[in-house]
Amino acid sequence: MTSLDTQCRKILKALIRNPRYSDNKVARLTGVPVRTVSRKRAWMQREGILAYYSALNLQSAGIGRFNTQQMIMIKFKLGVTRSQLLEEIRSEPNVVNVFSELIRESYIAEVEGHVALVMVMEGESDSDVAENLQGQIVPSLRKNHGEDSIVDLWSIRLLDSIRREHNYLPMVNMRDGVLKEEWPDEAIFVG
Repeated sequence: MTSLDTQCRKILKALIRNPRYSDNKVARLTGVPVRTVSRKRAWMQREGILAYYSALNLQSAGIGRFNTQQMIMIKFKLGVTRSQLLEEIRSEPNVVNVFSELIRESYIAEVEGHVALVMVMEGESDSDVAENLQGQIVPSLRKNHGEDSIVDLWSIRLLDSIRREHNYLPMVNMRDGVLKEEWPDEAIFVG
């Protein structure tokens, strides 16, 4: 476990508030010298403590490409391993193109001793999600792991996002893609 000092925690809180802040802005807000901010920010990035990415809202509240989201859980038979799934993800050509359109996020999980794949899929309709799941994803998994590899499959229709990454409550504390200025620093969790 990596221990974070007080300066790192101050830097992280500022960056959670707005990841687009420059090192100079973080230094002004936290009182940490700008060179220290730059050095510690780079260290946290290298160590995998801090990561940045863009979240594109493809639902109706965003650009309107998709109208529905479903969480899908696929439970595999005993003998299908985590490392097999990872290897498939690395080598499957559809991961690069087709699946990036269909799958918003995905995880490898464990369910009752079985390896499982959990995905959030988006589509124009619930039938669109079902069609893509049964027509593209399931056949790909069966091709790579055997016709009898899938033991069970569950789907849950998702309505609204409440919390992301511990601190982001889009309906409560966010405006214009960042935390509201009035959101208190003591309410920002850094571990």
